[in-house]
Parts: sequence; structure tokens; C-alpha cells
Amino acid sequence: QVQLQESGGGLVQPGGSLRLSCVASGIAVRLNHMDWYRQAPGKQRELVADITQGGDTDYAESVKGRFTISKDNAKNTVYLQMNNLKPEDTAVYYCHVNRYGSEDYWGQGTQVTVAS
Repeated sequence: QVQLQESGGGLVQPGGSLRLSCVASGIAVRLNHMDWYRQAPGKQRELVADITQGGDTDYAESVKGRFTISKDNAKNTVYLQMNNLKPEDTAVYYCHVNRYGSEDYWGQGTQVTVAS
């Protein structure tokens, strides 16, 4: 059974930083293409960052240069380091993995609020 558990969200002032964690069980992050998505109120869920099995990364244009996705294979955990946060980064952030092209697994989400 695949489970993804996010943590690390919270309230932060503009310009601040947070690090989100996603602990996976039932899969090995080293063998899977892992993603972070976010969904703001009234908006569609959007892809923020992804990391391949080999460690290659890609980012949405809106977060390039500010966010960094990484993983620790030994801890079976994926991270999202978010720096220079802006109010428009406010959203629920979700960890995601797609397996075999047809099975989507999501975490429960963690709220990130950027406000002064």
C-alpha cells in the first residue's frame, strides 16, 4: 500500500523559508519519479517541481530559483526547500507519484501560508 505523508507547512512572512518533507511508504523514492504539486483556493492544482529516479529536477517557471526539490533515498523522503516565499505561494502542497502510467497516489497535503 502506497502512502505519502507530507509535513513542514505553516505560516511564514514574505521572504521567508520553509522546507516540506514527504515520507513515502510502500514505494522506494529512488525508483520513482516524484512530484510536488500545489493548489491555491479557487485554482487548479499545479505542478511545482519534480525529481526523476536519477535525480534530475524540473520546476514551474514561477518557482525557479527559489524552490529546490531533493530526495534522501536512505530516508525514503522527498523534500521541497522553499526560499524567498511570496504571498502567491500560499496553497496546499501535495506530494505525488504516478506508477505504471495509471496509478496516482497523493499525500493529504500540507498548508503553506505566506502573509505578513
